[in-house]
Amino acid sequence: MNDDWRLQIDLDDAGVSGQISDHLRAAELEHDLETAFDQRVIVSHEGETIYLYAGDRAQLGKAQRVVQGQLDQKGWNAKFELRHWHEVAEDWEDPEAVESADEVPPSTEPGELAEFEVRVEFPSHREAKEFAEKLEAEGLQPVRRWKYMVVGAADEDAANELADRIRDEAPADSKVIAEGSLAAAWRERPPSPFWWLGGLADG
Repeated sequence: MNDDWRLQIDLDDAGVSGQISDHLRAAELEHDLETAFDQRVIVSHEGETIYLYAGDRAQLGKAQRVVQGQLDQKGWNAKFELRHWHEVAEDWEDPEAVESADEVPPSTEPGELAEFEVRVEFPSHREAKEFAEKLEAEGLQPVRRWKYMVVGAADEDAANELADRIRDEAPADSKVIAEGSLAAAWRERPPSPFWWLGGLADG
């Protein structure tokens, strides 16, 4: 599912966003989030604000409980703000204003994690959506969250080839990275369902 939901976490304590982010991507973090490729939660942060992106509202509800538990353990405080992307207005809106906001989209069946991934940050939501739709029309299965996209690849050569193609065809300001997937990195233990983007985020 490639819907656009965002959980914004504004931390009251200075200098702790990196620590919370590390907790989110830590392999030992145990919780009930889906780890299937198409259910991944994308995480990014800027300053003392952390952004979590997911394909449905229910997934972010689970993610908020995970984050709140980490905050409680550390004695840190934060404000949570849930937003849904409005296609027409091209802006984040209060989900309660959406007529169908109380309807929780069904989860997709768990998919197999690829050995390698190509990760892309596009300049805008519209460009990410259009490019993802283009790949879907070709039979690929990209996962898109707002202006971010990840595409699985069978091996390193395939990932590099796809990354080169995306660099050629995507908007000039797009950021493209090809690397081993979570499946390859954590083959001996369940991977974190959070896809980490480092500091790539402007909200």
